[in-house]
Formats: sequence, structure tokens, C-alpha cells
Amino acid sequence: MSIEFYQSGNRLAEATIANGLIFLAGQVPTNEDADITAQTANVLAQIDTILAACGSDKQHICEAVIYLSDMQEYAGMNQVWDNWVTSGKAPARACIQAVLANPKWKVEIKLTAVQK
Repeated sequence: MSIEFYQSGNRLAEATIANGLIFLAGQVPTNEDADITAQTANVLAQIDTILAACGSDKQHICEAVIYLSDMQEYAGMNQVWDNWVTSGKAPARACIQAVLANPKWKVEIKLTAVQK
């Protein structure tokens, strides 16, 4: 079995692909000073880009794990998520509160998808 590494560095790859499964590293916002809705939209746009580069899209996500720095942001994150996810093709999902590596990050999303 071969494993492909997408945007791999010394510490991590943004994604790895094995047997048609795509494992994304946790994606974090690049707009650190934005509110939860803008940060979530930013992360989801990054996910769209990485999935496309790996031969997939949001309709092929199997599982998502969403980390929030504050569960008070849950409704704002869900507002953006609900508008982004394809109706009837929402993946299995978990959302938990966590201390994120950068205190300015409000959201981090990690997921697994399959290639088209």
C-alpha cells in the first residue's frame, strides 16, 4: 500500500491519502482576529481546497471532528457549517471544547474523506 502526502513538512502533512481514504490534519483559521463565523468559513474554505487537491469534495467526507475553544461559539460555528455542508450528505460529526494551540483560534476542524 502506498501513502501519498499532501503539503508535507517536517512536523505534519496537511493530508495523507491511503487506499482512497483522505485524512486531513486539523485545519485552523488564518484570520486569527475574526469572529467564529468568519474563522469557521475560513477553515471550511481551506478544507475545500485541500479536498479538491486530493481528489475529493465535501460530499465525500465520512467523519469530522470540530474543536471549539469555547462552546459558547457552538451556534455561530453551526450557522456556517450548516450553510456549507451538503443537505442529506452531512458526515458523522463530533464537536468538543478544547484548548487550541493558539489562543486566538476559535475553531479547528479535522476530518476523513474518500476520494471521488
